Amino acid sequence: MWLCILFSLPSPILATFAPNFKLNQIMKPTIAILAGGGPAPGINTVIGTIAKVFLTGGYRVLGLHGGFQSLFIPNPEMDEINFEHADNIHKQGGSAIRMSRYKPKDSEFSTDFFIRENVKLLVTIGGDDTASTANRIAKYLQEHAVKIQNIHVPKTIDNDLPLPEGSPTFGYQSAKQEGVRIAQTVYEDARTSGNWFIVSAMGREAGHLAFGIGAACHYPMIIIPEMFNKTDLTIRKIVRLIISAILKRKVLGITYGAVIISEGVFHFMSDTEIESTGINFTYDEHGHPELGNVSKAHIFNILVQRELKRLKLNVKSRPVEIGYEIRCVQPVAFDLLYCALLGMGVKKLFDQGATGCMVTSDPNGDISPLYLKDVEDEKGKVRPRLVNINSQKAKLVYGFNHQYITEDDYEAASKFVENPEEFDFYKILEWEKIEIV
Repeated sequence: MWLCILFSLPSPILATFAPNFKLNQIMKPTIAILAGGGPAPGINTVIGTIAKVFLTGGYRVLGLHGGFQSLFIPNPEMDEINFEHADNIHKQGGSAIRMSRYKPKDSEFSTDFFIRENVKLLVTIGGDDTASTANRIAKYLQEHAVKIQNIHVPKTIDNDLPLPEGSPTFGYQSAKQEGVRIAQTVYEDARTSGNWFIVSAMGREAGHLAFGIGAACHYPMIIIPEMFNKTDLTIRKIVRLIISAILKRKVLGITYGAVIISEGVFHFMSDTEIESTGINFTYDEHGHPELGNVSKAHIFNILVQRELKRLKLNVKSRPVEIGYEIRCVQPVAFDLLYCALLGMGVKKLFDQGATGCMVTSDPNGDISPLYLKDVEDEKGKVRPRLVNINSQKAKLVYGFNHQYITEDDYEAASKFVENPEEFDFYKILEWEKIEIV
C-alpha cells in the first residue's frame, strides 16, 4: 500500500519528504526525450514512435520541455507520455515538447536528474549543435559513473548533418515540399505580373533547401554558398549572378523570372562585407550585425534594384522569404515513414547497447549507428554536410537547367548592357564550362 502512495507522488516531492528513499530502485527504467534547435516536420512522429515502442517494452517515457535546460534545473517542466498521447501526435506538425536552443555550459552539468528519474536512455532530437551538446553530457555522465545511453535523432530542414549518402535529415523532405508549393506560386505570380522575384530560403551554412526547391521549380538561377568553391563569396558576385539570369531571359525574350538564394551565403561573409550593403542593421552584444532581424530576400532585392537602376534596366523585382512557415507543416509520407523508422531504430540501437551515436536509416530502411566521435572536428563540433557541387546532379542542374550569360551571349546581351562579360556566369564563379558526359 505504501508503495502505491509513493508512486503517486512526483519524484521531486518524494525526494523532499523521503530523502533517504532510493526511488530508482523501484521506479520503472525511464527514457527521457528532448528536442533542441528549431522545429522540423516529423518531430512528433519521432517522439510518438519512440514512446510507443518503449512503453510497450515496459519503460516510462518523459518528454522534457525547454531542451537541455530541463536536465539541470531543480524542477524541470516535463510530461509523462502515455500510449494514447503518443498515438495522437505522431502525424502532427510542430513538437509536443517545447524546444529550445539553450546550450548549457560544462559547469552546469549535474547527475541529479538522471539518478532521480532512473533514466536509462537520453534521446536528443536536433541538429549538429544538439548532437554536440548531447555528446558533451554523455562524456560527463560517463566520467561520473552514471550508466546511461545517449542516442541522437538527426533533425534539421537544412539537411546538413553528415549522414550516409542518400540519407536526408528528417524534416528536410517535408519542408522542401512546402517550399516548392510556395516557390511555384511565386513563379506563377512572376509570369502573371511580368515581374522578377528574389526568393531567400533557410539554410544556416549549406544550400540543400534552396537547391532542392529551386531545382524542383526550374528556377533560372539558384545561388548557394557551395557554388563559390573557386572564388571568394561576395555580395557583388551574388548580385551579378542574379543580373546574369535576368539578362539571359531577356535574350530569350522572357521578361519575368525568379531566383532563389540560400541564406547560408551570409555565413561565409565577414561583417565588413555584410555592412558594405548599406543596409541599416541592429547589432548584438559582440558588435555583429543581427541578420535574424531583417529579411534576407529584402536585402538582396534592394541591392538588385540598385544595380538594375545603374544599368538602366527597366525590371521590377520583389522579395519573398521562405523560412518559418515551412518548419511546422505536417510531415509528408516520406518523413512519416522515415521518422517512424528512426524512432524504432532508437529502440533497436538501445537494445544493442549503442550510445554516443546518431540513429540512421538508409534508403532500404536498414538501421545503423553513426558515432558522433567519427564526425566531429578537433573542437568537438559535428562537421556539416554541404551540397556536393561536383556531383552529377549539381552539374545537370547548373549545366542544363539554368539561364545565365556566357560568351555565346555577349552580342545579344550587348543590346541591354554595355559590358555583358561582367555578368558571365563562368567568369563570376571562375568555373570551367560545365561538361556533361
